[in-house]
Amino acid sequence: MNFLFRNLFFVFAFLFLVIDGLFLLGDTVIDAEYARYISVITIIEILILSGLAYLTSIKPIHSLKKEIAFFLTGSKQWGALTVGNMNPDVRFVINFFNKSLEILKNFKEEFKAGRILKSEVEFASEIQRHVLKKRTVVIPSIDIVADTKSATEVGGDSYDIIEQGDNYYIYIGDVTGHGVASGFVMMIVNALISGFSKIIESSADILAKTNEIVKPRVKSSMLMTLLMIRWNEWEKKMYMTGAGHEYLIIYKALQKKAFKIKSGGMALGMTKDISKILKETQISVEKDDIIVLYTDGITEARNGKNESDMMLGIDRLVEIIEKASMKTAQGVFNTITIELSKFMGYGHRQFDDITLISMHYKGDKIIENNVAPEIPSQFITEWNWRG
Repeated sequence: MNFLFRNLFFVFAFLFLVIDGLFLLGDTVIDAEYARYISVITIIEILILSGLAYLTSIKPIHSLKKEIAFFLTGSKQWGALTVGNMNPDVRFVINFFNKSLEILKNFKEEFKAGRILKSEVEFASEIQRHVLKKRTVVIPSIDIVADTKSATEVGGDSYDIIEQGDNYYIYIGDVTGHGVASGFVMMIVNALISGFSKIIESSADILAKTNEIVKPRVKSSMLMTLLMIRWNEWEKKMYMTGAGHEYLIIYKALQKKAFKIKSGGMALGMTKDISKILKETQISVEKDDIIVLYTDGITEARNGKNESDMMLGIDRLVEIIEKASMKTAQGVFNTITIELSKFMGYGHRQFDDITLISMHYKGDKIIENNVAPEIPSQFITEWNWRG
């Protein structure tokens, strides 16, 4: 209706202007008073038309340009333009502008919030890198190679090697899921184990005490499985405590065969008192035996990008260890890394955090001509998590 009224008004106004012009410019003789009358009417019509043109086109376009400039420079809080204009074309443009700017405004706010979140995640990731940056702990009769790679910026996997007198504590852990929450639970557990190992000898008691503090302070859905080895260098004896973790794999050099040992126990965070469930048991080890600790990011690694794709599995991992040409800590570690890379292939997708510890009970002998820590590029695929 407004559109029809506006068009009719402009048509009649234009006709009056034309008629008035003909009277003024034609040969018709008119008196001076009538000429003044026509001139005043014409001036009024011109002013009305100019005002309408300004209100319906020039002013809204000017306001639109000003709001766009404010939005781009961020010099004021943006507010939607009002749409009370008779010009349907201008109304359409302003409506489009309002909706577009609303979308951009939301996107801008989300982007700013995302930048803040990203900076917090990066900060947590930096803290975790310092926690997992292990100082070199040398065990006289055991060589150890260990590494970890998170599926996201902050992971839930953990490992450590702690020296305390004649005892060396080597453990691997996996918090439910991965991300910032899992990463902080992992760091709390790391700190507690490091502290308790200074005053408690039994690995079972260390984990039980750690659980007592962790359980009331984390969500019930946040669990952490662990497998801890205590090696007594004086006695040359190895002890194991499982807290609901994956198998321990031991390659027996004399039998040339790898065996799976159930970790047992209960994950940290399940219940407040797990002291009666956790047991420290002795493991029979002989010279040149290989002990492997791992998280399920290895056994559950997929050979494709979908979760339905085939997993590596524990049995294949055992075969990889048995087929390693160099039965040393570094040799077995590199073999597992290469085979894992081949299995996951190019265009891989990492579904979970990955941690691996390889230990070689070498006794008093010095390992010569051991494999280098670096894996040659021709033996590894795009995955290259050891890189």
